[in-house]
Amino acid sequence: MHKKIVTPKKLIKMDTTDIFLYAGYLLTAIGVILAIVMPLIKSIDDPKSLLGTVVGFLVIAGLFFIAYSIADSEVTPKFAADPYNISATTAKAVGGMLITVYALFCIAIAGIVITEITKIVK
Repeated sequence: MHKKIVTPKKLIKMDTTDIFLYAGYLLTAIGVILAIVMPLIKSIDDPKSLLGTVVGFLVIAGLFFIAYSIADSEVTPKFAADPYNISATTAKAVGGMLITVYALFCIAIAGIVITEITKIVK
């Protein structure tokens, strides 16, 4: 008697690049979860320490709201059609995120320059 071996018609072929990409996705997700959960666990001992985090989050959210308000929602016909299908809302959100990143970058550079100048003066 012959045994009939059943094989799937379509095998998923994964090489090391795919495996490492999925491992990277997993590690990134774990890092994000731990970055959110660990401060919350630590704040159980000292709830006032959470206030600084909340204020920082609100400042960045306010900055994003301002950036989103001034962002342009215009989409060229090339990107409004297939395969991109970018809507005016998506373009405005991306523009707001970019402006927020630019503003945070400028604030960081200004902070570095001010810190170095105060070190020189002292």
